[in-house]
Amino acid sequence: MTAKISSRRVFMLQAVACGSLIGVGTTAHAATKVDEDSDDAKALGYRHDTTKVDAKKYPQHKPEQKCHSCQFWQGSASDEWAGCSMFGRKQISGTGWCLAYRKVA
Repeated sequence: MTAKISSRRVFMLQAVACGSLIGVGTTAHAATKVDEDSDDAKALGYRHDTTKVDAKKYPQHKPEQKCHSCQFWQGSASDEWAGCSMFGRKQISGTGWCLAYRKVA
């Protein structure tokens, strides 16, 4: 069962990442914020506030993990909202979190 869930998560991450490349050159929706109830956000477990992440559902989450310290964050560490490689043209909260979180080295 764990292998199936893991494979599904990897697939979803890849699908979202590929889908985000489609609109890279367009800025018409640059200010649109990710809706936590959207399919993409749900697939990645995204929350605008890292303290609101369900610890039972996402045991890998740590409260100090925030989007502004993730390698996919496209803004500066001080930006409240910025783009993310996982969400294409939509913006995410700097204090948010999702399954794709990877700390900047």
